[in-house]
Amino acid sequence: MSVIEEERVRGAVFKDINAEDEDQQPTVIESLCMNCYENGSTRLLLTKIPFFKEIIISSFSCPHCNWTNTEIQSAGRIQEQGVLYTLQVKTKEDMNREVVKSDSASTRIPQLDFEIPAFTQKGSLSTIEGLLDRAVMGLEQDQPIRKATDPAVAEKIEEFIQRFKKLKEVEEEFTLIIDDPSGNSFIENPFAPQKDTALTVTHYKRTPEHNAALGIEPGNDLDAMRNEVLVFNTNCPECNAPANTNMKLVQIPHFKEVIIMATNCDSCGHRTNEVKSGGATEELGTRITLHLTDPSDMSRDLLKSETCSVLIPELEFELGMAALGGKFTTLEGLLKDIKDLIVSKNPFMCGDSSTADRAEKLELFGQKIDKIIAGEMDVHIILDDPAGNSYLQNVYAPDPDPEMKIEKYTRTFEQNEDLGLNDMKTEGYHDIKPK
Repeated sequence: MSVIEEERVRGAVFKDINAEDEDQQPTVIESLCMNCYENGSTRLLLTKIPFFKEIIISSFSCPHCNWTNTEIQSAGRIQEQGVLYTLQVKTKEDMNREVVKSDSASTRIPQLDFEIPAFTQKGSLSTIEGLLDRAVMGLEQDQPIRKATDPAVAEKIEEFIQRFKKLKEVEEEFTLIIDDPSGNSFIENPFAPQKDTALTVTHYKRTPEHNAALGIEPGNDLDAMRNEVLVFNTNCPECNAPANTNMKLVQIPHFKEVIIMATNCDSCGHRTNEVKSGGATEELGTRITLHLTDPSDMSRDLLKSETCSVLIPELEFELGMAALGGKFTTLEGLLKDIKDLIVSKNPFMCGDSSTADRAEKLELFGQKIDKIIAGEMDVHIILDDPAGNSYLQNVYAPDPDPEMKIEKYTRTFEQNEDLGLNDMKTEGYHDIKPK
């Protein structure tokens, strides 16, 4: 996108993607064709997918040489954590999974020793099959020149291309890995809201090298948070207008220190709040199990950290860590947020991505959540936090709650790895001699 195009996009209003919206028209801009250097036209559509934040879909076409190009660019903020998707592709149906790949994402197929490094391709909204087709097109692009100048190299690349094409037939299982430090990439789970056994999603803390590549300079003055409310400028996640975010370090009685963040938008009235743990990771993980026996349970206060998973065994439902971020709310508020995430804000519920079976399944899940809130279903809510930083109110305090069980457990190696604890040295510093 040229500088002139970026200036035209600046200040534009994002709209929700809606196949039935007749007023959703692209912006047409005259642009230079990089193939024949004549003037063509670029169509820009500024859209907002609730699950993927804001994106810019651009399509260029040249009437002189018929060259075309389409791409997708993230127009939203960088997420707080990077994300790593590992998919075991086992059947042809897996090739139809939808994929959002941002500019900063790298793609790997270990079986072919193949990798597309970050920032070497523009972002795309495609399928697994489309991702492979795009890789094949890139390899085939200069084959005629290679065959003329270096036939041996061209032959090896041709063999590699044929191996790539065989992957599309899924004659053998293979692994697709998408690693995005910005957290703005996504691979579809066709079994939602149930867990996908073939897909592993891992959220991780970015390294300084990742932050440098993304142009992020993290702050380090945390002591200033203890005695004052910090205010910094952000953009509203709904309308992208300038807004203010307030941040304060607060000590919760009988629990621990947390960071409360709140954003208010004066333009559209949107309000968000988020809670993060301000203390250390506990020595043991915590699993809280509550048996819902009365509608009054919905009013229990709840602190869910960003490392906490939420399970409802009766619905075969599991919400992974970092999916909703940290929240200080009630049990009813948490269930409503889960329903909004799975049903209301799911981009695969509308448009070309929607299917009747999937929509019916998700609607049924939403109805079950409503029954739980109304006290019409006998279920258990489990908060599983390997960091031990989550909390559920005991309404019988200081006596034990007969319907709530709190378990402390030793974390597994994988859980410590997710929390970044395996490589962390916390003792014996006096034995380390300076070089």
